[in-house]
Amino acid sequence: MAIHEGHRDRLRERFLQHGLDGFHELQALELLLCYAIPRRDTNPIAHALLERFGGLEGVFAATEQELCDVPGVGKYAAALILLVPQLVKRSRVSAASEIRYLRSGKEAAAYLRPRLDTEREEVALMVCLDARMAVINCVELGRGSVSSVNFDVRRVVETAMKSKASFVILAHNHPGGRARMSREDDLVTGRIYKALDLMNIRLFDHIIIAGDEYASVNDAGGMRLYSY
Repeated sequence: MAIHEGHRDRLRERFLQHGLDGFHELQALELLLCYAIPRRDTNPIAHALLERFGGLEGVFAATEQELCDVPGVGKYAAALILLVPQLVKRSRVSAASEIRYLRSGKEAAAYLRPRLDTEREEVALMVCLDARMAVINCVELGRGSVSSVNFDVRRVVETAMKSKASFVILAHNHPGGRARMSREDDLVTGRIYKALDLMNIRLFDHIIIAGDEYASVNDAGGMRLYSY
């Protein structure tokens, strides 16, 4: 048995017995790479990845091309690294989907945060609710740069009508920013409020997610201003 094979077996057994407690970032990444690079010492590759991206968070936020630019990282290793945060997100979204009713900004933020807080670009979502404020669906409306995303008013109205929604919640994220309503956010919220109101559909809230922070226009008392 090669030296590095014995080392990876020890890492694997240690993980199975104790989880990642006591593992350094290097050892955790080294163990992960073992499953995509079975016949090479993954320690130098893990070192190179951490040095290139500054830590595990940077590694998991990297693109396929950025990962493959690191010597020793091929398409299988890159795919495995890309898969990890997507699986975590899918698990968190699934757990948040157990929240059936969104009757407050806090509930809406808990439902929406897993869908938005790890995105590197701005993403616009809308949630359609029935008359009891139970979730009908959650629809992605668009993606933008790190500082802008466009809400298509017509698509919001058409989606709400097709879903037979009584209420709608808008949401988007501010990657690397603060959970605060910008002037542009305020203007588009007003336009959508009035367009939905013509169809007897109420825009209940606009949620902004920024990492662990969120802002709820409704909880802050701002939604009533759009009715004037």
